[in-house]
Order: sequence, then C-alpha cells, then structure tokens
Amino acid sequence: MGGDLHCHTRLTDGSMGIEDIIALAKNRGLETIAITDRDCQAGTVRAKIIGERNGIRVVPGVELSSLDAETGEVVYILCYLPDYADRLEGLCHRNAAATKRAAQKMMIKTAKRFPITADVIKRCASGSTNLYIPHIMHALMECGETDGIYSDLYRELFCSESETNIIETPAYAHTAEVLTAIKDAGGISVLARPAVYADPLALLDRLVDMGINGVEVWHPSADKEHTDIYYAYAKKKKLLMVGGSDFRGMYTPQPLSLGSYLTPKTQLAELLGYKAKLKRLAKREAALAEKEAAEAISE
Repeated sequence: MGGDLHCHTRLTDGSMGIEDIIALAKNRGLETIAITDRDCQAGTVRAKIIGERNGIRVVPGVELSSLDAETGEVVYILCYLPDYADRLEGLCHRNAAATKRAAQKMMIKTAKRFPITADVIKRCASGSTNLYIPHIMHALMECGETDGIYSDLYRELFCSESETNIIETPAYAHTAEVLTAIKDAGGISVLARPAVYADPLALLDRLVDMGINGVEVWHPSADKEHTDIYYAYAKKKKLLMVGGSDFRGMYTPQPLSLGSYLTPKTQLAELLGYKAKLKRLAKREAALAEKEAAEAISE
C-alpha cells in the first residue's frame, strides 16, 4: 500500500489532533502518512512517536507558504524528510506571522459585517498555533450566520472571484527563497496541489528551473485529466510524484477521509529512497572525477 502524504492537524488549519489522525489512519488500514502542517513543524516528533506505537510510519513533513514573484499567487511547497529541520524554523515563524497579520485583518472585517466578536473566532482557533480562514467560518457557524464551513457565505467572503471578498494576502517569502531553504535543510521539495493555480505547467516550468524535486500528482483538486497531465510532466522532467488527501478533518473543503488520495507504493519508495540515491550518484561522480584526474596526471 502507498501512503497519504498530505494532511493537516489542529496545530494549524485542521480540526483533528495528531492522536486522532493516527488512530484514523490505523482504522483506515494505512501504513504511511505525512503530517504536513502549514508553516509549522511543532507536531513532527510527537507524530512520529505516536505513529510508531500504532504501527504507522509518519514521514516528517511541512507545507511551506510562498509567493510566486512573477504572478503574485500564493504557492504551497511541501517539504519532506529534512535532515536539518531547525533550519526551516525561521522561515516557518516569518510565514506564520504573515498569516496571523492577514487573518487578524480578515477577522476585523468579519466582525464589522456580522454580529460576532473576535473572542468567538479566537476560541474556534483554540489548539491551533495560528488563525486561519476555517476558524473564522467556524465562528460564523457558531453564531448562526451559516450552515457550513464551505458554504455560500465562504464563497462570498473568501473566494477571489467575489466582489465582496475580504481576502488579505499574507506577505510570504518568495517561492525561490522557500526552495533554497528546503535545499539548505536537506529536504525534498514538492509543489502542492498544482491544479489550483492559474497556469500550473508554466509555474512548474519555473519551479523546475529553481530546482524543485517533485509534484503532487494525486490530490482532490485534480480530476483524472489533470492527474494524467501532471504524471506525464513529472515523467518527462524526472520529478518525484506524491499524492495525498490534504485532509483537515471538518475543515476539509469536500467530504473525504484520510487516505482517499494516496502516493502509490512505487512512488512512495522513490521518495523515501531519493536522498540515498542522490548520495550514491554523488559518490559515483566523485570517484569518476578522481579517476579522470589521476589519468590526466599519469599522462
């Protein structure tokens, strides 16, 4: 079996705790998952320990927010298996602070339009390290202003196409900086949910030039046609492929459970063995270079 390599906990924009997610994974018959909280690595060690107790392999991961310097789009980059996770902490803190500032502005706008207080919104974010749009929508549900997180009211307030939206775009680090930080941390970089971007293939072309390692081929936002396109692109560019449900509990945009989208077994093995493969190639190239240098000296 493969693994669900994209899920969020209550520490960020999910509604379930680490223990509950791992218990759900076990009940669903999953063997491998990745906790990829947004700009937050706080649950990584705990998730690994709890996973081991329950026979679940938890792949260390984090989803890093970024801004595409060319289009201004918010682009999410998944980082897996960093050797030096502490090197990502500064970036996580900066991005989290940007998220909080933007969310506070949206919270104030919400409080001006609806009979709701900031305290109610903050209570709905209890247990999270930050404040996110689903917390605002949860508070609006609590106060009887809507009947669901992703309702018509959500589309009115938080979809860019709406003329009455209250969106505030956080001042995230640029995507190139995020990719450099992942490389410096010894991690593997993967473009998350490419189908949500305006021009996914053009974005991928730029990211490949920046050195990205992979793409999330299997995701709820991609239908079969898009999945086939990203699969073919990854094959052509020799990129790693991952898949995941982007599970967030009750904050998941559409009804689905953990494990609904998976990284197939073959691609999971390629991801887990990727860094060892790079080391073997580097060692082989070094040996070849040494041999060529010795031959040049002997001549």
